[in-house]
Parts: sequence; structure tokens; C-alpha cells
Amino acid sequence: MRPFTYIRAATVDDAVAACAANRDAKFLGGGTNLVDLMKMGVEQPLHVIDITRVPLNKVEEHQGGVRIGALVPNSDAANHPLIRERYPLLTEALLAGASPQLRNLATMGGNLLQRTRCYYFYDPSYAECNKRAPGSGCAAIHGVNRIHAILGASPACIATHPSDMCVALAALEAVVRVQGPKGPRSIPMAEFHRLPGNTPQIETNLQPGEMITAIDLPALSFGRHAHYLKVRDRNSYAFALVSVAAMMDVGDQGTIREARIALGGVAHKPWRVPSAERSLHGQKPGDAVYAAAARTILAGAMGYRDNAFKIPLAERAIVRALNTAASKQV
Repeated sequence: MRPFTYIRAATVDDAVAACAANRDAKFLGGGTNLVDLMKMGVEQPLHVIDITRVPLNKVEEHQGGVRIGALVPNSDAANHPLIRERYPLLTEALLAGASPQLRNLATMGGNLLQRTRCYYFYDPSYAECNKRAPGSGCAAIHGVNRIHAILGASPACIATHPSDMCVALAALEAVVRVQGPKGPRSIPMAEFHRLPGNTPQIETNLQPGEMITAIDLPALSFGRHAHYLKVRDRNSYAFALVSVAAMMDVGDQGTIREARIALGGVAHKPWRVPSAERSLHGQKPGDAVYAAAARTILAGAMGYRDNAFKIPLAERAIVRALNTAASKQV
């Protein structure tokens, strides 16, 4: 691990100022991803800014919805009455991630910034990784790629985003609140993460020096009619091969008024296709219409040597998640 300086911030302004004053700095919240990467030599910041004492640890009502502070632990958010009652999709996604010990420490803001679990990214002994060393290549394309992307990838990177929480936030159309040297701003969840393109090392649309302060969940009339389905190699402490966050509102006439579908484990960011969701409007719920929407979502999907199975798996997972969400009508 490279030597670094340690700075403890007491307020958001202090943290942002410290970041602006120190080149190559990282904010430290729960540390469940950053510290691992520092030990591996993947992340090597010159300065670590501890924000654990910054007052960003509340879950509270906000403009008809709910605001979650960036330093709220994943376990606290998952079990908060406002989240369990109004946004059970988020509770299900959070509880599907990691282990209880990690959820007790990992923060909501940190979860947004999780980095890929691509084997080649995590191991600096592999020289080819455009995320670690831009321009070096992508070893996964011709290597072991069972966990890698089938959607939105590029010749520069086929890694996937690992978060469960972010998939639910995409379906919920959350908004990420940040603050930086130019002041506060809001980033819709759909615009927060980036596809790899030619710059896979740039994973979000955060500007230099910006810090996440909160996540805003909008008011929803059908937030309880949802399901998070995670397909993984084992039932505990494993990242998704494919996950689906599904929400559905079925009207009095028995037709779908609104649907939202976000996929995880398949792309560099949570994957949504609004046209596929709109195709369900006015339809009677059922496997045939769900499968048609799934095929639209997966149009253009491309498998590699080890992960082509994800394409039919994702289609079946979408159908199953939508069926479960529809059955939760209250």
C-alpha cells in the first residue's frame, strides 16, 4: 500500500475543501470497497479524507418522498420503516447484497461508487486493464468472462457494475445529491453511471472534487408493487449474474398502467430501456407480454465465450420478476 495522508472532515464544506486542496484524494466512508482496493494496489490515493463524522446519516421525509443521507449504513436504510413501507424494492435489493457484517458498515453513498469485481481489474498482476491503465487493453474479452457484460460494453471494457442497490435506485428513478467546489447539484440516477465507451476508467458523471451527500427517492403511488430478483451462483455473499428490479401498477381494468424494469449484472451500469417499459402499458399482465418486453430490453445483447448463457437467463429472470411484482398488488 502506498503511503497516504489522513484528513478527518467534520462538515461537508470541510470535506469538499480538503479534496480541492489535496491532489489525488479519496473520500472514506465505510471503506468496504476503497480499503480493499488500496490493499490490492488498485487504488493508490495520496490523501484519504475521512467523512465518517460528517452529519449525513439520516433517513427522513423529503418533498413527498424520502431522503437518505450518504453515510447511512446499508443495513439501516434497508430496515428503516420509511423504506420498508414505501420502497420495499430497495429493502430487498440492499438485503440481497454482501453479508450482514458488510451491510452494517457499507454506506449508501459508497455503494453508488462500488467498482467492478472483474478479476483482471482487481489483480494488478494482469497488465491489461483499461480501467487501471487506460490504453493497456481488456484482458477479459479473450479471458475468463463468465461474470461480464452482455449489454452496453465496448472494445475497451466488458466489466459490469456490481451493486444491487443501484439497480433498485434506477427503477425507483432516484436522484443523487452531490456537493463540490461549484456548489450542490442533483444527478438523476439514469445519468449517474456511465457506459465504458473509450474511457472505462471514468465510471460516473461526478465532477472532480464532488462528494455524494444524499439519495432522494421520489413519491410513488405503486412503490409497494415491486420485486428484486437476484440470480447468483450461491445464495449468500455473491454478486449477481443477472438481477432484475421490477415494478408494476395494474389498474382496475386489469391492464398495466406503468412498469419499470432495471437489470443488474449485465452492463457497466444499471440497465433500463424505457421503450420496453412503455410497451407494457395497456397490456394484460402475462408471460407473453413480459417476454416481449424482455426481448426488447435485451436487443443487441452480445455474449462472450463464457457468459452467453446470461442472455436467455436474463429473459427468464425478467418474466419471473414481473410476475412476482404483479402478484404483490394491494
